[in-house]
Amino acid sequence: MSDNQNTKNTTKSSRSARSRLHAEQLRRRRAHARRRKAGIAAAITAILLGGGTALAIGTASGGAEDGRVTIPANASGTDGTVIVYGRATAPDTLDVWEDFRCPYCGKLEKTDGKAIQRLADTGVYKIQYHMGTFLDGNLGGHGSTEALQAAGAALNEGAARFKAFHDVLYAGQPDERTDGFADQSRLLALAAKVPGLTTPAFVQAVKDRTYAGWAHKVSDAFNRSGVDGTPTLKLNGRPLAVLDGAGNPIAPARYTALVQQSISGRSQRS
Repeated sequence: MSDNQNTKNTTKSSRSARSRLHAEQLRRRRAHARRRKAGIAAAITAILLGGGTALAIGTASGGAEDGRVTIPANASGTDGTVIVYGRATAPDTLDVWEDFRCPYCGKLEKTDGKAIQRLADTGVYKIQYHMGTFLDGNLGGHGSTEALQAAGAALNEGAARFKAFHDVLYAGQPDERTDGFADQSRLLALAAKVPGLTTPAFVQAVKDRTYAGWAHKVSDAFNRSGVDGTPTLKLNGRPLAVLDGAGNPIAPARYTALVQQSISGRSQRS
């Protein structure tokens, strides 16, 4: 086969992969819109049936079943819906949007996770995590939500513990179609791999789903962000192209260079 034909085939393959990614993002947006309409309808029905005393019962508001939301210590942002890792004094900010069930997020973490963390640990930027649970709606089940409420229990133990648990979840990520994170015993077994995390308070919080209401709040904030695909990374508000046309993560060295180029460009624009 000629080089010209190879190039055409590669281009066609890249376009096909981009088309699939676009179709998946469109499907997620439509699914979110359907869930939002259903939640609003349920809330209106609750008001009508309850004579005007309707409650936050996990419909449109995304709160806990009893209307109370427990926010973990070390949470940041509005309503504690942002998880920050790294030095507060870091001059730059990396915003990361993820879903624990997302296979592309898992690929990125396995490939570039250490490079992403290294730049935070050395003070180049701080990371702000925005976690979603949209795959629960798209695929059925509640693994994203269960993983996130367990991550809330880890965050309550410290931002470093959250980050370590975050990494372990992706290292042990099940196929998104199996809803494996819905199994609390699996979550606790993975948590045991993080030194010092499985304190009695952490284990009880996971079992009691103490931070389930918070997980819904975090997911609601994700849905309002306008981000329609995961993983999405933005450095100082500017997107970083961390996946290639086929949906594969770029190499760690390329990621580091991309960050340096973005920061250099910001300095020149200032």
